[in-house]
Order: sequence, then C-alpha cells, then structure tokens
Amino acid sequence: MTAIAISGTGLYTPPNAISNEELVASYNAYVQKFNAAHAAAIAAGQTQALQESSVDFVVKASGIKSRFVVEKENILDPNVMRPNIPERPNDQISILAEMGVTAAKEALARAGKKPQDIDCVLVACSNLQRAYPAIAIEVQNALGAQGFAFDMNVACSSATFGMQAAADMIRGGNTRAALVVNPEICSGHLNFRDRDSHFIFGDVATAIVLEPADRARGPHAWEILGTRLKTQFSNNIRNNFGFLNRAAPEGVGAPDKLFVQEGRKVFKEVCPMVAELIVSHLADEDIAPEALSRLWLHQANASMNDFIARRVLGRDLKPGESPVILDTYANTSSAGSIIAFHKYSDDLKRDDLGVICSFGAGYSAGSVIVKKLH
Repeated sequence: MTAIAISGTGLYTPPNAISNEELVASYNAYVQKFNAAHAAAIAAGQTQALQESSVDFVVKASGIKSRFVVEKENILDPNVMRPNIPERPNDQISILAEMGVTAAKEALARAGKKPQDIDCVLVACSNLQRAYPAIAIEVQNALGAQGFAFDMNVACSSATFGMQAAADMIRGGNTRAALVVNPEICSGHLNFRDRDSHFIFGDVATAIVLEPADRARGPHAWEILGTRLKTQFSNNIRNNFGFLNRAAPEGVGAPDKLFVQEGRKVFKEVCPMVAELIVSHLADEDIAPEALSRLWLHQANASMNDFIARRVLGRDLKPGESPVILDTYANTSSAGSIIAFHKYSDDLKRDDLGVICSFGAGYSAGSVIVKKLH
C-alpha cells in the first residue's frame, strides 16, 4: 500500500483581532440597552432580563482570550453584532477562496511544490459560502492547479475527513498530490447576542498538501501511519441555516439559523468518545500512548482538550505535549488542530510520533497518526 505524507501546511490569519475585553464590553452594552428597552416587561415578569458577561467568565468557560476575524467594527457595534462582509461580483474571487488561496500558497511553498503538481483540490470546512460553483474549483482556478476539485462539510472534523479522502485518492491512483483547504469564517454563523457562545469562534484558513511519502522530501514532511473517522448523530451542536429556509419563512432569522449548542452535554458525550477513538486507533496501529511526542487536538475548549489528552496518555500533561492556540485564535472549527500542527511540529525530530485529532458537530471525530519523516 502506498504510504502517504503531509508534506506542507499553510495558515492565513485575518488582520483583525478582538480581545475578550472588547467583546465583553460590546455584549454588555447590548444587554444594558435590551434591559432598558424592556424594563416594563421585565418588571412584570413577561420578559427575562439578560445577564451581563465578564472576561473571567469567558476565560473560565473556554480558555479563550482573543480571536481573529475578517471584519471587526460591526461585530463590536451593539446595534449590529455581526460581521459586515459585502457580496462580491461573480468575476471577483470570493472571500472563502481568497483566504484559502493564501493558506494554500504557504502550504505549497513548505512542501516544495507548484500548483501544477496538484491534481486534487478539496475545500473542507464547516460553512460553505455558496452551493455552487464549488469553492474548491475556484481555489483550483486561482492557483492554476490541474485535475479536479470539490467541496465537503463535516463541520469541525472537515479537515481530518478531507485528509483521509485525499489520502485514499492518492493510494487509489486517482491523483499524484492533493491539497486540502480549510477556510473558516466562523464569525458569520455566530450569535454575538448569546451570552453562552458569543465568544467561542474566530476566523482563519489552513491548507495541507498530501502526496506519496517517497516524494515528500522537505523538512516539514510527516508520514500518515493511519486515519480513523467516526460519526454519531446528535442534535447538541446544530445550525439549521440552509437553502430551504426561504421555503419556511416563519423560521427566517430564528436563533437556530445560527450556531447553537448544549455545551455541557457536548463535553460529557464528546470527550470520552474522542479519547476512546484515539486510544483504540493507537492500539490497532500497535502504538503505545507513551510513544507519542505530541497531540494536536481540535481547539474548541481548553478543558475538553485537557480531558482528552489526559485520558489518552493516562497522566497529567507535560508542557508542550498538547499545544494550545485556542487562547489567541479561539475555536476555528476544522482549522484548529491544523493551526496547532502548523505552529508546533517543526521542532520535533525524525521518527517522532503524534496525533492530529478533530471533533465536533455530528457528532464527528477524526484521528490521524503521523510520524516525522526527516
């Protein structure tokens, strides 16, 4: 069987950062305005008063201290509280494709590849900008890549699912090399008026080049020893926005047309599922957990990552074993584990082992065991 490698990764970080202090100040201004406007109904018990947030609450609930976004001003405006991202004409590159192309160019450079070396472009992310034409075909066109391209969505696990799909196509002889791109504008589906989730997400794009391991000769190459995917249906993380909304106008603008979750249930159900997935995957590959040098986990919540890593390793973590980028990037959906891998993998040595793992809505989870090649 053909051995597959990750030969390069890329990262696009938006220019705008929002601190917890800024976000909380905006949210609290909205709360104060809402409570004042509904004071009579609140006093009569007809309306529930909104509760203010705090920086301490956000950090304790998530571990997040800041996030990057494609547009900042309107998110922080208490009268708007959503990003302003104007539509672009059809002859101009879309914002998702633009972000993805930037990340892809870095991934190609780190892999020592040209766009013409790529036969498959796969855009895998949690929210696609449109139904068609595929964002992936747009990225392919902008880069000048060959072959074919398509989009896929497995929410926060899109990157790892995309990696397995790309690896399988290379093994099957359908492509020489593949590019998996993960553009995530999570601020577009986040309800900034919801106290329990308004701080969760940030925007970013990542990209991954995959090719046969015997062709991956650069310093950033990691052989994929095995992949494993799992899905299990749950309504505890959901977004009901879609093209059929216009056919049911009574639901347009309802809270469920944005990101919603039952956070405590997600923690209780997802953490054991993901830990078991990784442990069983390692066992089937005959790899002991103590042989791992690093865990690059999905960056959703600091407590979740700590729980999973401790369950996998069977002990408390040592510094650097499970890198955190969540504090500065927040939850970036499918891109989170790839950001961690991109930023915290070059220091490891030849034959060092690690696991890239995603998990999220669906429920879905993906485990990718890798070994440093050079």
